[in-house]
Amino acid sequence: MTIDNKNLSTVLVGAEKIDMRDMPIPEVGPYDVLVNVKVTGICGSDVHFFKHGRMMDFEVTEPIVLGHESAGVVVATGSQVTRVKTGDRVAIEPGVTCRTCEMCKSGQYNLCPHCKFAATPPTHGTLSNYYSHPEDFCFKLPDNISLEEGALIEPLSVGMYAIERANVKPADVVLVLGAGPVGLLTCAAAKAAGAGQVIVADLIPSRLEFAKTYNSDTQLLLERPQQGEPNIEYARRISAQILKTLGRRADTVLDCTGAETCVQMTVLLTKNGGSAVLVGLGASTQTLPVAEITGRQVDVKGVFRYCNTYPRAISMLQKKHINVKPLITHTYPIESSQEAFLHATNGRDGAIKIQILNTQ
Repeated sequence: MTIDNKNLSTVLVGAEKIDMRDMPIPEVGPYDVLVNVKVTGICGSDVHFFKHGRMMDFEVTEPIVLGHESAGVVVATGSQVTRVKTGDRVAIEPGVTCRTCEMCKSGQYNLCPHCKFAATPPTHGTLSNYYSHPEDFCFKLPDNISLEEGALIEPLSVGMYAIERANVKPADVVLVLGAGPVGLLTCAAAKAAGAGQVIVADLIPSRLEFAKTYNSDTQLLLERPQQGEPNIEYARRISAQILKTLGRRADTVLDCTGAETCVQMTVLLTKNGGSAVLVGLGASTQTLPVAEITGRQVDVKGVFRYCNTYPRAISMLQKKHINVKPLITHTYPIESSQEAFLHATNGRDGAIKIQILNTQ
């Protein structure tokens, strides 16, 4: 296939400042493929870097290409590539691991200490015309899955892996805190796993209005904290209200916000012996109600990205067990990346998932 000489890329150069640059076309190693990236979704982590220049322990210290939720078309392959070919439409799994450490060999490659993850400093992201990536982290898309859907396999993988960690079983009552893209996809994954009741809670009414039409049975509008109210007191007060409404604790509660109050509520609202699963990224140090964890034997589980999910996620979409298309509320051309990121940061117009399209 013809390769353009230009590699237009969305480069973060400062706080809320993007520069569109013509970056060098990346080299293709023997086991790599060159992907003409067509669709990239804006993730919460991208917004953190865009707005604050950092997330968790990762800090942007020099210009970096953003983006990691991507799909595109293979335009060149390395000499040893056998799994995909030129012209294939692929979803890109953005974390490249060492494949040889204890975590990789045990199947928990998401915990590889040597992982290089797209758009996580210092690794450049996928929001470019061309992106080079190992073939074993590129997954061919069936004909009935669009590139736009393919780009949503990354956040869908987060939700699916979270439900796997939660050990959700048929007929379980599942409560999800946060109705953003990951929270909604966690609801979808819970439904696909056979959950009997999926409840979602959020502070933003428009998100809950959307959730009424997307894989949730009950929507709970949370009150905002009172001025000066300590986090744990707020968490206990709101949890008591939710328990009164639901009449019971959930089999599993998943926090998709990272906010300390929601992390505390995740524990408080999980049944005795159930799983409280932390999906969202928040402050690195938070206070937990330990007496609840020990006294009611609540299993608190962390979720770090995902592993071994892409093939299953693709199958879910192919067989229409999960539909991700309704989440795509806004699209921008790559040339308007600055506007797209400002839109994602401001969260206006009921935006759920904003995608950036590349027509080159």
